[in-house]
Amino acid sequence: MEIFSLGEGSYSVDASKKFIPFDPQTDNPKDRPASLFIHVNPFLVKTNSDLLLLDTGLGFKDTRDELFLHQHIRNAGFDPEDVTKVLMSHLHYDHSGGLVVERGGKLEPSFSHATHVIQKNEWETAINGKTSSYHKAIFEALENKIDIKFVDGSGELQPGIRYEHSGGHCPFHQVFWIEENGQKCFFGGDELPEPEQLIRKFIAKYDYDGRKAMQLREDYGKIAAAENWTCLFYHAKSITEGKVSYSDEHFTVAQA
Repeated sequence: MEIFSLGEGSYSVDASKKFIPFDPQTDNPKDRPASLFIHVNPFLVKTNSDLLLLDTGLGFKDTRDELFLHQHIRNAGFDPEDVTKVLMSHLHYDHSGGLVVERGGKLEPSFSHATHVIQKNEWETAINGKTSSYHKAIFEALENKIDIKFVDGSGELQPGIRYEHSGGHCPFHQVFWIEENGQKCFFGGDELPEPEQLIRKFIAKYDYDGRKAMQLREDYGKIAAAENWTCLFYHAKSITEGKVSYSDEHFTVAQA
């Protein structure tokens, strides 16, 4: 198993929910009041049978009018068409923007050859556009154009890949456990988005069920520590692939 972090950089987000690029080296946070600062890291996991993409970032383009995500996949030594499965933790815009690419004024699937694994009720929530966290146009552009494997609840996608309905960050959020030849990685999406949320126990105001999300982080952290899972942190600033340790009721995270 090989893991590649496809970092898309840092952004500020205010009440308008627009993602504005933010360079910590040159930009001043004080110039962006009432903003949340986040980092975006989709992941690519190469197994013996699949090239897995875990969430898809914002879908922003570079100066050549190409998706950053596509270029980062090429930088990892693959072609975007090599992706066989897209595993989606949930469909909020900062995780699903890269599902589509704009060409000629129209949105098209970014990974038309891949099977997309999505919780059925999450898809229904997203395509109905019930909140501004979902960009309805993305899912309308995908409908009937890609292979979607709708899952419901928790289960085994195939030997070595399990999905688990978690429902802390949003009602139909899911996490993934991937295992092959003794190597194990856990992708928690926004249930375990960064090491700091594991180390510092707190309830995030942006979670659907903050207390449940906090408890899930602790539960997943303990499993990762006890069973030596590599945790993939989607919103991490520095440690995107981490090994978790737990002792004296405290967590520590080291670069994997």
